[in-house]
Amino acid sequence: MKGFTREETRFSLCGLNCCLCSMHLGGYCPGCGGGAGNQSCSIAKCSLEHGGVQFCWACPEYPCPRYEGFDDGDSFVPHRNRQQDIAQAREIGLEAYLAQLEEKQAILEKLLAHYNDGRRKTLFHTAVYLLPLEDLQSVMVSLESRSELDEQPIKERALAAVELLQEAADRRGISLKLNKKPKKG
Repeated sequence: MKGFTREETRFSLCGLNCCLCSMHLGGYCPGCGGGAGNQSCSIAKCSLEHGGVQFCWACPEYPCPRYEGFDDGDSFVPHRNRQQDIAQAREIGLEAYLAQLEEKQAILEKLLAHYNDGRRKTLFHTAVYLLPLEDLQSVMVSLESRSELDEQPIKERALAAVELLQEAADRRGISLKLNKKPKKG
């Protein structure tokens, strides 16, 4: 969208974690307000209309009707943690939240580099997006402590990573599937 730019592109205007998105990490999207890419967002237009707020929660009208149904379906990233992530960023401060996102991004990059058999990219992105940092750190410690995995084919390493991530998600009651947007009408 012409005229819409933001300094912070890792955490979106509306509360999505852009730095954990496959489109962002793949270089297809610069992140919210980062330049060319998916800039036709109605929330970005709203930001411009409200003086260029950097995060929706800074707007006196937040939360507004634009968010009705927003979390009912996912895009390339899950939407269901968006309000929780906004609350956490506000509670611990933006810089501390962004530091946690960077740790999650590093874990995601390790999973993709060492445990992706070509079929796990979406699951890894979703797991890193939805699971708390401490669970992800525990999964990585478990994976890295299993030296026998180093000698295994990538398919076996991928299965081990998926199993640990799924166990962590099950303990928290978290589904690692992206939710399709409900059909209108």
